[in-house]
Amino acid sequence: TMWRDKQLEYSFRRSLMDDYEPFFTCTSDALNYCIEAFEASITRDQHFSLLKKYQSLPAFKEVHDALESMSERSDLNMFAFTNGPHEDVEKLLHFEGLDHYFKDIVSVDEIKKFKPDPAVYQHFLERAGSTKEDTWLISGNSFDVLGAGNFGMNSIWVKRSEAQQIDPWGVHPQHSVPSLSEIEALF
Repeated sequence: TMWRDKQLEYSFRRSLMDDYEPFFTCTSDALNYCIEAFEASITRDQHFSLLKKYQSLPAFKEVHDALESMSERSDLNMFAFTNGPHEDVEKLLHFEGLDHYFKDIVSVDEIKKFKPDPAVYQHFLERAGSTKEDTWLISGNSFDVLGAGNFGMNSIWVKRSEAQQIDPWGVHPQHSVPSLSEIEALF
């Protein structure tokens, strides 16, 4: 949990400071922080192995079926919108057999800012050739849902656990669902 929290914190702070580094750097720096904080002793190979595992996280079980069903609809254009570099996400999607469902991958790496910076959502709209009103951001990350909502985009939060909470900032997603399999019915 601390590794993920620090990873996000570092990406947020880098955006605020205009000190962009790729998301992988934030991930590696966060791991280093945790190793020091817990006074852990790991080898260089173990460190590398942990970072490699993070780059090949498996998709949730319903993802393939949900994307397959939505990809058959001519009224939906699906994009992968990510804080990660394009190449890394492309490899991950290909490894999971998901790449063919997406029209394109839009990475924040292209503008050197991280979500939830409003510039990132504007960049997405420009790349997708869409408008705020016609665009739905779907994410399991509450910060991303809040960022999109604050920017004026529609959003759906994939809240996979009842324990998850959304920050009480007055911005809420239009919908909250427990899995991607619930999304198609919303359109």
